Amino acid sequence: MTRESRCPFDPPPAGSAAQDAGPLTRVELSDGSTPWFVTRYAEQRALLSDPRISADVTRPGYPIPANSGSTSSPFSFILMDDPEHARLRRMVTAPFMVKRVEAMRPRVQEIVDQLIEDMLATDGPVDLVQAFALPMPSLVICELLGVPYADHSFFQRNSNALINRQASPQQRRQAVEELVGYLHGLLETKKNQPAEDIFSDLAQRTQKNELSSHDAAMMGVLLLVAGHETTANMIALGTLALLEHPDQLKRLQEEEDPKLVVSAVEELLRYLTITHDGRKRVALEDIEISGHTIRAGEGVIMATDLGNRDPEAFPKPDALDLGRDARHHVAFGFGVHQCLGQPLARMELQVAYGTLFRRIPTLRLATTLDKVPFKHDGSVYGVYELPVTW
Repeated sequence: MTRESRCPFDPPPAGSAAQDAGPLTRVELSDGSTPWFVTRYAEQRALLSDPRISADVTRPGYPIPANSGSTSSPFSFILMDDPEHARLRRMVTAPFMVKRVEAMRPRVQEIVDQLIEDMLATDGPVDLVQAFALPMPSLVICELLGVPYADHSFFQRNSNALINRQASPQQRRQAVEELVGYLHGLLETKKNQPAEDIFSDLAQRTQKNELSSHDAAMMGVLLLVAGHETTANMIALGTLALLEHPDQLKRLQEEEDPKLVVSAVEELLRYLTITHDGRKRVALEDIEISGHTIRAGEGVIMATDLGNRDPEAFPKPDALDLGRDARHHVAFGFGVHQCLGQPLARMELQVAYGTLFRRIPTLRLATTLDKVPFKHDGSVYGVYELPVTW
């Protein structure tokens, strides 16, 4: 669905029209299949927590066009069902728990402060994506995983191929092969030289035969790609949204209550909802919902960007309101498959937004909104570049 260029932060008009028509409708994919398209918040949460709905990408009826190559996706346990989903997910849950993440906040603050210092050492303008939004979460996830940051260009290039809608199946397969090969090598290194990081733990699990090397590498791809792509896009797009809403930016800069930064992050997550391919599922049994019957074997797409703009869940949903209580949004999904890394993402965004505009209060666009290159071709929405000055 094509966005309205004058409203780059809003869902596509066709999606909004579908929501106005009702909570469920049909959409046609490029392979001719017609999965259900769920547009309302309440129905999305109900289905995402329903055990009769499967996340298993290999099941017939799963809503991915046959020519996409996505059944060879590297995204590990997020495209599996319990009990295997739960078994693999538990192996990497501990580092992303709230207490562990909060212990990382001082280090994330150091990274943010240094990147801003480097920006201020130039005369500007700078590309905020390359100078700040991308390196910050990349450094954090590399340290957490135990991946050398010196290799960031390699994994960023390949992760871009995985989330680019226009990439061919061959390009995706090559990206997966290169990332998996790289991470296999890293696992072998960690077996002999373990450290305090996630990959060292996964390496130990492979030695104990709790996990195959292939599964460990696939989990590494998931964590590496998801750990920097989503947060990087959210930092840049959220910054742009604040610059385009000066009343809300002024509020963020002037109000001293630290809870406002927390609230601002939740509202920006709701307002922008950068994962724009929806949450895809397939029905295992017939499901009656809101006057419709989803038959067993039929695909379902939860349009969470539309769910987060549902007026029944969020009054005046198209307004950016940093004081809104938006904690119940579905930007991280819902149910057993909700985003594992959400505590880390929240903390990183709080530090990023809370520091950037305090350290550079005169930050502004160095171009016009119509010239900003948005990622209309990506499954994760954002901007390719964000020229700013001060």
